[in-house]
Amino acid sequence: MDDMTASKETANAPAGAAQGERIEKIISAGRHTRPGGWGTVVLISISACLTWASFTPVDVGPLAWVCLVPLLMLARIEHRTSRMYRSLYVVGFVMWLITLQWMRLGDPLMYFALLALSAYMAFFWPIFIALTRSAVWRYRTPLYIAAPVFWVGLEYLRAYLISGFSWYYIGHTQHNWVEIIQVSDIFGAYGVSFLVVMANAAIAQAIPLSWISKFRLTSAESLAADDATPPRRRFQGVVVSVVLVGIALGYGVMRRNQSEFTPGPRVSLIQGNFPASLKSDREQWGEIYQTHNTLTGLTVPYQPDVIIWPEAMFRYPMMEYDKTMSDDELDTVHPMLRTEDWKNRNSQDSLVGLSEKTDAALVIGIIVADATREGVQNYNSAVFVEPDGGLQNRYDKIHRVPFGEYIPFQSQLKNVPIIGSLAPMRGEYGIDAGSTVEVFEHKDWRILPTICFEDTVPHLVRGMVNSASDSEKNQVDLLVNLTNDGWFHGSSELDQHLITSSFRAVETRTPIVRAVNTGISAIIDGDGVIRDPEYFIDLDAKLEDVAPRESMRDPKTGKFYRQLNCALVADVPIDDRTSLYVRFGDWFAAMCLVATIAVAIQLLPLLRKRSQGTS
Repeated sequence: MDDMTASKETANAPAGAAQGERIEKIISAGRHTRPGGWGTVVLISISACLTWASFTPVDVGPLAWVCLVPLLMLARIEHRTSRMYRSLYVVGFVMWLITLQWMRLGDPLMYFALLALSAYMAFFWPIFIALTRSAVWRYRTPLYIAAPVFWVGLEYLRAYLISGFSWYYIGHTQHNWVEIIQVSDIFGAYGVSFLVVMANAAIAQAIPLSWISKFRLTSAESLAADDATPPRRRFQGVVVSVVLVGIALGYGVMRRNQSEFTPGPRVSLIQGNFPASLKSDREQWGEIYQTHNTLTGLTVPYQPDVIIWPEAMFRYPMMEYDKTMSDDELDTVHPMLRTEDWKNRNSQDSLVGLSEKTDAALVIGIIVADATREGVQNYNSAVFVEPDGGLQNRYDKIHRVPFGEYIPFQSQLKNVPIIGSLAPMRGEYGIDAGSTVEVFEHKDWRILPTICFEDTVPHLVRGMVNSASDSEKNQVDLLVNLTNDGWFHGSSELDQHLITSSFRAVETRTPIVRAVNTGISAIIDGDGVIRDPEYFIDLDAKLEDVAPRESMRDPKTGKFYRQLNCALVADVPIDDRTSLYVRFGDWFAAMCLVATIAVAIQLLPLLRKRSQGTS
């Protein structure tokens, strides 16, 4: 009987072993199978919504300190989920479409630019998560270190790629927390971004994985290992983040206490309210001039030293030419213009007359056509006129807006008929780029002009200030920005442009004044604080015979008015502090980019291998 039982057990042994192997394979497959993707989409979508709300028009800056936490939980799970990177891209694309929707208001063709820029910006989230996951899992780098380094590296990269897009840095969300943004005079706005992302990563590292267990994004083994993590290790990032934020706040308080602003030139900022589409309508030129001239006259009783008009709001072009050219050469340089057109000085005479009449210097935006033997160059310019010296200087815009002001690779594509229709400037190939930084010197003040979106490009403004300030006794006193935001019809672009510009004031410790068509014109001191003017002239209220507004802000909501015909008069607060950022530039962001590139190079072979499988 015992022999029969033993025989049966021996016969059943192979079957039992086979069943055990099958169970082991199922368990092993479960360990290595990527979890489902629905939880990934939920986490990414939460981060997208919070990130969008951190910026204008919602502008809830405190949300930025937690907005990336759900996203960064994807860096903590051991295996990437199915369709993780595809979901990151798609959700990011939708977020950027909503964030950048103001672009479509400029011109019907700008819908294509909106789609293209959103598609481009959407790449950064999947790249960021791929790099962060690689550093955390392959190199055992703490999440609170890896995430801010890669985020800043990618922000710095997009400041240069495809002519650069330095808008919507996560550090910009902190513009109202004046103390924290003072570190920008060492690290640029990138330093603020670093602190914000580190805080997000520290929180994400401290959160138990069990909190997202219902999304089925991680294995039981990972949950058990995470539960066993000592509190000291879990909250290490929180401690480091709190310490660094505390140091930054202490530095900010110290730097603000060092500020002793002294009254500088009294400026008059003229703001008209003309949609950009009217600029190309010659019938509107007279109305545009009359409105700006009227506002200029209304500010004269306040005795401004400098009167500033927005970008291209003196609509009559200024004609310039090479004085060595003969009349015959001028006749042939442009098919629609003759010698008498090039020698017409009406615009120059009008500007000089306006300066003499107001007894003030002028900084005015104008289009300049400049004829040389090589052809005609069209510049988006700022001219400087003094009452006792006439036309003194001119700055031609250096950093142009792709498709808005020029067509990339236009010399190679100039024979393609459709190219000229890709930009809002119908029938033209846009404007030419200036080549030199100019300083307007009036009395004892040195004024550095920028035009349009140039004040959103950190390395450009820093380089301009650095090159113009060749010694401690020869510093730039004032940055002037001439802008036409009439393309965007009072949208959140106006607020975001102003916010981005305010970081240039902190980075360079130089006050900025902005004269902006449709708004938002402003005086920004070296701490990045937007100041109310001493005098505010509401032309719309005068014409409508209603109670005038008292400043650019709604006293009930604190929001800025827009689409007004108005003028601001104020004494510019001169800042005598110096800036390490101006002296040394983007050293910090560049180091982050080097680390980003190093990890990316190591990651490329793995990505190629994975791309052959299921994404």
